[in-house]
Amino acid sequence: MIKLIVGLGNPGAEYEATRHNAGFWLVDQLARQAGTTLRVESRFHGLAARARLWDQEIWLLKPSTFMNRSGLSVVSLARFYKILPDEILVAHDEMDLPPGTVKLKRGGGSGGHNGLKDISAHLTTPEYWRLRIGVGHPRNQNAASGREEVVNFVLKPPRREEQQAIDESIERCLDPLALLARGESERAMMALHSGR
Repeated sequence: MIKLIVGLGNPGAEYEATRHNAGFWLVDQLARQAGTTLRVESRFHGLAARARLWDQEIWLLKPSTFMNRSGLSVVSLARFYKILPDEILVAHDEMDLPPGTVKLKRGGGSGGHNGLKDISAHLTTPEYWRLRIGVGHPRNQNAASGREEVVNFVLKPPRREEQQAIDESIERCLDPLALLARGESERAMMALHSGR
């Protein structure tokens, strides 16, 4: 069962449309679906809302710390409401997946993602759920893929066709997330990964 869905991103208007904010886009979509508004919750270092989704109460959270400090926000809300790591889903941008692809997994490494590194450190475990939203990689755009290019890449908006693919993938994962929220993780992964 999922009790908290966290979207990763960077706060501020200048980052709103960047690839690194794909997790925020998912949480915004869920808030719209639930008809709720995320509000500033300083004790949780972010924007939060208790939403009614899929006949369940689920917290939605967008940390207002920068990406590499996301763990503080996640652990503050999780501790306050006694939410266990395996009841948390973190939605984040994933450069190893092309735009339009979404993958779900529990646990594992951070894959170099600073938001996941910080969350794992704060929760003292990597055993939480991750929704990996594909945003592509600069090497796939005939660009040099040095560290600087990677950083610049995620801090830029996707091209129009990439944005459309990302938006469609977020829409497509809503039904599988309903299964995950009810504790049907195998069915959720099958539905998401098969594209049904």
